Amino acid sequence: MNQTVSLKKPEAMIFDMDGTLFQTESLLIPVYHRLFDILREEGHHEGPTPPDELMLGSLGMLLPDIWKKVIPNSTEAAKLRADELLLQLELEDLKAGSGVLYPGVKETLQALHEMGVKLFVASNGLEHYVKGVAEIHQITELFDDLYSAGEFSTASKVDLVKLLLDKHQINNAWMVGDRSSDVEAGVENGQAVIGCAYAGFGKEDELKGSSAFINDFTELLTLYKNAE
Repeated sequence: MNQTVSLKKPEAMIFDMDGTLFQTESLLIPVYHRLFDILREEGHHEGPTPPDELMLGSLGMLLPDIWKKVIPNSTEAAKLRADELLLQLELEDLKAGSGVLYPGVKETLQALHEMGVKLFVASNGLEHYVKGVAEIHQITELFDDLYSAGEFSTASKVDLVKLLLDKHQINNAWMVGDRSSDVEAGVENGQAVIGCAYAGFGKEDELKGSSAFINDFTELLTLYKNAE
C-alpha cells in the first residue's frame, strides 16, 4: 500500500466490480471459450478463439468497445449475439457457483458499512451481471445502490459516476478501481481515487493519477482509518 496525497475521510466509496471486488477471470475464462464455441456453431465466427489476454485486457471497457477490440472484423449481428451469450452464460455459471470475490472483500465491505460509509458500485458491465454477482455473493445489502452502464446507458464511467454523485448528493467520495476508466471517473468528478493493483489486467501505467494504491482489498480499511 502506498499513498501519493493526503486523503480526507469519505462519506461514500464507489467500487468498480470486475478486477476490484470480483475475480472476473474465475468466471469469465470458461464462459469466454463456450461463447466462441457457440458463435462458431451459429456461423458468427470462424477460426480460433481470440487469446484470453485480449478479453482480460479489455475489462473495464463498455461492451461495444470490448468486441471492437476482441473481434474487430466481425459483423454487428455477431457482436450483438456475443452480448446476449456473455450475459446468459455468465448468469448461468454464477448461479451454478462459479466465480469468487477477492479475499477479504465481504468482510471489508461489512466493516465499512458498519462504520457508516455509504457504499456503491459503478460498473461498465451489464445490469443483470453486476446485480447477479452482488446477489450470489450476498453483498447486495451492504450497498446503498448498484450502478451499471447497462442499466443507465451511459457513454462512459465518468458519466455514470456523475449520475450517482448527483442523485445521492455526495460531495466527498473515494472511487475504488483497477482500470484507467476508474481513475478518470474519479478525477473528472473531483474525487479521490484508490487504485487496486492486485488484479493485473491492465498496463503498467493503468492506475497513474490515483491518490493511493492498495495491493490487497483489506488495506482499504487501514486507508480509511488513517484518513483525516
